[in-house]
Amino acid sequence: MSAPARTFSVRHVQLLRALFAATAALMITFSADHSAAVGLSVFSGFALVSGFVLLLSVWLVFPAGSRWPAVVLGILGVAAGMASGIPAWRTEDFFFVLVSAWALITGVVELLAGLRARRAGDAAARDAITVGAFGILLAVLLLLIPAGFAHEYTITDAGTYELTGIILGVGMFGGYAALVAVFLGIAGLTPRKTDAGAPAAAETEEAR
Repeated sequence: MSAPARTFSVRHVQLLRALFAATAALMITFSADHSAAVGLSVFSGFALVSGFVLLLSVWLVFPAGSRWPAVVLGILGVAAGMASGIPAWRTEDFFFVLVSAWALITGVVELLAGLRARRAGDAAARDAITVGAFGILLAVLLLLIPAGFAHEYTITDAGTYELTGIILGVGMFGGYAALVAVFLGIAGLTPRKTDAGAPAAAETEEAR
């Protein structure tokens, strides 16, 4: 039962989540269209693949008794990804409702899981706490955007533009994805004491 955990560890889950978050952040950053359709399209792919990774990790990484966060986060990600993948539902109101609800619920779940893991001495607890806080922060920022917000501004020699609530909302999701990508990428690539001690433990066991 220990072999799957060695081949696919928490480190791999973090790196895959970072990869998908970075992809979402880049797609939004380099897209000139920050409409609800584009935002929900990017969110759909991000939530789906991240959810599938977490659900796979339930059997490949986490031991019994510590699987509930991955199960809950995975189910929420897949459900949110499928809902946002329906073209007829890709409206501005739906973007704010779905993404803010997903961010708040998953943020709270991951934060609580991290706090519980910290009490148990889990090395990855800090990472879960931080990512959970990022999710809650995204939800709060989305909820603070006034409904129907629109502001016109003029750039000399460039023209007049309009900044709307959905542009801010999609941009904030892109910023959230970038933060998650950087943080989980660093966490996944940073050596841990348990990783450094693994070869020595294996050598000791073989010597016996």
